[in-house]
Amino acid sequence: MKDECLICKAPLEYLEKDILMECEICHKKENSKTKCINGHYVCNDCHTQGLDTIIGLCMKETSKNPIAIVEKMMALPFCHMHGPEHHVMVGGALLTAYQNAGGDIDLRSALTEMINRGQRVPGGACGFWGACGAGISSGMFISIISKSTPLAKEPFALSHKMTAASLQKIGEIGGPRCCKRDSFLSILSAVDFVKAHFDIEMEKPEIVCGFSSRNNQCIGKRCPFSKANH
Repeated sequence: MKDECLICKAPLEYLEKDILMECEICHKKENSKTKCINGHYVCNDCHTQGLDTIIGLCMKETSKNPIAIVEKMMALPFCHMHGPEHHVMVGGALLTAYQNAGGDIDLRSALTEMINRGQRVPGGACGFWGACGAGISSGMFISIISKSTPLAKEPFALSHKMTAASLQKIGEIGGPRCCKRDSFLSILSAVDFVKAHFDIEMEKPEIVCGFSSRNNQCIGKRCPFSKANH
């Protein structure tokens, strides 16, 4: 088994009901359905410590390729194989590539907003909410660039259509979860969506996964990014 628990490296388990858990790092107590088989729990805030470092990375980035950008984020020390950090990173990579491809946004402000929104989507949303946080992140990206609010008309529609498009791709592959796979699927969906609806063309590369050896639940050839399919 590969490492999963941030404390003891043991596999995680998911419970049917919330139980009160204490974070091993900050000692905050909260309800959760997730713990490792040895009983350790790490809260979302501690799991994503260091996430704000993506702002510095993105502000220096010149690429129009959101996959290349998110892979740089995935190589940073704060990013784990799975976790809620991906709920921010998808939107952050898209915002950066969007601006570099000609999109008119205040990138620093947009990235700060993306972090604020994305961090509110908890780990495990894919299985417990029926909506993967990576897919939701692509909808947040559209919401930010279109300045959507609950009272907006077209931006409201576009952000929902974006989330739906990403979740459709994620659902077609099925589970178990892979935060890397779902991030890639969401970003590719967003590249097509932005080209169609905003007339901004980001780069859309072929993806060959380099993370399978770190994923206990890798689905192998069923994954469109598997080396076996390329």
